[in-house]
Amino acid sequence: MLLYLIPFISAFIGWFTNWIAIKMLFHPKQPVKVLGITIQGIFPKRQQQFAQKLGVLVATELLHFNDIAAKLKDPKQLESVTPVIESHIDTFLRVKLQEKLPVVSMFIGDNTIGKLKEGMMEEINGLLPEVIGKYADNLSEKMDVEKMVTNKVANFSSDKLEEILTAIMSKEFRFVEIIGGVLGFVIGLIQVILTYI
Repeated sequence: MLLYLIPFISAFIGWFTNWIAIKMLFHPKQPVKVLGITIQGIFPKRQQQFAQKLGVLVATELLHFNDIAAKLKDPKQLESVTPVIESHIDTFLRVKLQEKLPVVSMFIGDNTIGKLKEGMMEEINGLLPEVIGKYADNLSEKMDVEKMVTNKVANFSSDKLEEILTAIMSKEFRFVEIIGGVLGFVIGLIQVILTYI
């Protein structure tokens, strides 16, 4: 009768060992000595190296300032902000100019406002790509993406890192646990069969 329990015991052992292995990715968070051996979770122990590698990956493979600058300078992107600028200029010429220079605004009619707005928009449309280009270039020189990502990840608390990775990989972790149980059951079943043979 006890022989038939072997597959279930093996399944439990397979599931439990995989569960322990997954827990040991994150725990213990601080180094602990057990029988002279120092034990610490893989991610807390390697957090600095993980942060550095991720920083390099993001800076070299995922985020290129040339791509960002190209998007910012793209005429279609610039066209999307033109109505906002035009509306702001219109408000300035019709409302704020009257508040700041009431005498001058008395001599400016709709026709003059239209021409002023048109001239200003031509200047802005010519100037905008250059200004945004210089801004993007300046930003790329001052912003160290690799360092930013490395510092952020290195300064995550172990709990936060565990929360993020568990949220991303919870299904995979569950699958590994189940596979451990299934393999344990199969191995136990083979043991029972071999015992009878």
